[in-house]
Amino acid sequence: MSGIDSDAPSASITRATVLVIGAGFSGLGAAIQLLSAGVRDVLVLERAESVGGTWRDNTYPGCACDIPSHLYSFSFHLNPDWSHHYSKQPEIQAYLERIRTEYQLDRHLRMGVDCVRAEFSERRGCWTVHARDGRRFEARFLIGGLGPLRIPRYPDIPGRERFAGPQMHSARWDASVDLSGRRVGVVGSGASAVQIVPEIADTVGQLHVFQRTPPWVAPRMDGPIAPRTRALLRSMPWLMWIWRGLLYTRFELYYLTAFGGMDITRRLVRALFTRHIVRSMGSADAAHPLIPTYAPGCKRILSSTAWYPTLRRSDVSLHPMAVAEVDEKGVVLADGRSVPLDVLVWCTGFVVDQPLGQLDVIGRGGVSLRDQWGLRPRAHLGVTVPEFPNLFLLLGPNSGLGHNSVVLMIEAQVRYVVRAIQCAMGRGAAVSVEVKPEAEAAFVEELDRKQKSKVWAAGCSSWYLNDAGENFSIWPGTTLAYFWRMARFDLEHYALVEAGAPD
Repeated sequence: MSGIDSDAPSASITRATVLVIGAGFSGLGAAIQLLSAGVRDVLVLERAESVGGTWRDNTYPGCACDIPSHLYSFSFHLNPDWSHHYSKQPEIQAYLERIRTEYQLDRHLRMGVDCVRAEFSERRGCWTVHARDGRRFEARFLIGGLGPLRIPRYPDIPGRERFAGPQMHSARWDASVDLSGRRVGVVGSGASAVQIVPEIADTVGQLHVFQRTPPWVAPRMDGPIAPRTRALLRSMPWLMWIWRGLLYTRFELYYLTAFGGMDITRRLVRALFTRHIVRSMGSADAAHPLIPTYAPGCKRILSSTAWYPTLRRSDVSLHPMAVAEVDEKGVVLADGRSVPLDVLVWCTGFVVDQPLGQLDVIGRGGVSLRDQWGLRPRAHLGVTVPEFPNLFLLLGPNSGLGHNSVVLMIEAQVRYVVRAIQCAMGRGAAVSVEVKPEAEAAFVEELDRKQKSKVWAAGCSSWYLNDAGENFSIWPGTTLAYFWRMARFDLEHYALVEAGAPD
């Protein structure tokens, strides 16, 4: 059913001009910029009881950002007091909590609202969002700030439910499980595993790492930021902008070399990474199972100074093959060997091909966004979708990054969305703004064309691509190119529609 139940009592609906779903970096950033632009009637709906999104939910040992803190933060709220170059989860979460307080967002937040359905009424030109507990919220504009790294993905391995001991996903870490002296198995060797394994190695009795595909892991130039440096940044904030600019340039160069560069630069990057692995492991033989066969950047390049040294420990065993089965006592490997375990940890990533998770979004004519997307989510500039008026996605399809800070992308998208909302509001109280199908189609065609020359099309399997090899998640260009595209609201690609058409 599309539209709003007009027979529902008005007291049961909370109304606003803009509804934002999610209170992580995207949702908080959107609320702050909307309020700053003079759009005062903004509500942020959050399923949990605190803000933070990914940085609230992921509490596993060693959880940290792989982008330096002075770059992985809002440009309008630089923080001189980051304790480390790469801050860990508690400090990033505390930063977002301070954002909530300092920008006085509490009156705009509605916590404990688990949104399950959003539907657009053509007749009234507005969205109604339904919460799991029966509450309803209505607004002219809807912004999805749910974040792509939200729903844990478990591999389709037989017997997972048979394991007798504790098991957990890295994104749902259970701190009550005592790992001391126990045989712990970590399935996966991606971003969370690279952080968890070195962190728990001193605690567990024996650590088993099950690696189906090795990652490229670069050394991380981390460490504490000296108190005198932090004091200097507090007294001279312009220094933070210089620091941030240098960091931005460094990470943008990653794109130009590994991601979108010439073959010769890609070969050079590969040679440097390979040399680093061999030196870290002590020999070519020891390094061999850890050297990927795919090009650096085809999957996300990780960073750690502790990953390879940890794998050299006598109490850490690397199993460079897939897990074929799980039984009561542990796991069975692809070669038939059994590995007994006391605790099983799944570091197997997220369901990124369902950007809206369980949220059912219904647009004009009863069109379901999930059905319209099918196996390939798509949106014009990663933000707007035909048939879904006044709906804006943050970090939507093809706006993730493999080389730089996604907070930069969020801010560019929020500025674009604010301009779109101001455009619609300036043309009357009943006007909806909707991207034209041909604009979205041209954008997707452009993405596919650019993708062919990028490293992601080099033949590896990654969460960047769907089963057909189509890139639905990553922006295949520099952030500068994206900022240029988002610098103005491209009204020529949109239709402005008056409310009043029948539901």
